[in-house]
Amino acid sequence: MKMERHLPADILKPFVEHYLFIESEQGMENRVLPDTGMVMGFRYKGTISDEIAGIKNNLPAALITGLRKSVRLINYAGQAATLLVIFKPGGAATFFKEPLHELFGVSLALDALIGQQKLSEIEEQLAEANDNFQRIAVVERLLLSRLYDTNSDLLIQHAIQQIRLAKGAIRIKQLVSTLPVSHDSFEKKFRKQTGSSPKQFSSIVRLRHLIESHDSSANLTETALSAGYFDQAHFIKDFRIFTGQTPHEFFRSTIYW
Repeated sequence: MKMERHLPADILKPFVEHYLFIESEQGMENRVLPDTGMVMGFRYKGTISDEIAGIKNNLPAALITGLRKSVRLINYAGQAATLLVIFKPGGAATFFKEPLHELFGVSLALDALIGQQKLSEIEEQLAEANDNFQRIAVVERLLLSRLYDTNSDLLIQHAIQQIRLAKGAIRIKQLVSTLPVSHDSFEKKFRKQTGSSPKQFSSIVRLRHLIESHDSSANLTETALSAGYFDQAHFIKDFRIFTGQTPHEFFRSTIYW
């Protein structure tokens, strides 16, 4: 397996976290945990499938994936290669007018959003590109052509920052009480920009932080308490949905991204 990360052009940096190239010579399986940014993918070689709840599906050559609450297994056949656009939280809304919260837990063929003719041109250019820098240029031309609103909702960006600062352990009702907006209006704005509800987003932040900051010397109770869980059974249930494994299994053996 070969993975390369590249940063976007300056004009796209407020919306795109990075580009990720994944190439597989012999075939492999990737365990992909939920994260706070939507992902757009372009497969330019081979075959790639995913497995969710034990069901395998071949993936289209180009797709967009919404936020999700559960682990996803990606299977790369030998000689498969893909380019992923990893958006920042709320970044995808800059390029798509569609209600992105409807993509929560879903991967959608990209032709449903940008049209088959345009997509065919992109796929052809990616296949003919000589290197990854040329592939990035192809995708960036597409993104720049779709920029329609570069003014992010500052209130929602502030809320995202507060959720991150609290490491996901925050009461949404309390957060909204500090903002000049009604609860219903906040929920609607948040879903539109991030592709998830505030509660779902906070849950992803909380479990990602727990995993990334895990201390191998800590016991399970300490781990649960550090993430704001006071019910260990609830913690284990959420963790298993998130990773597909118990905490003991996951921290002992899992490689993920």
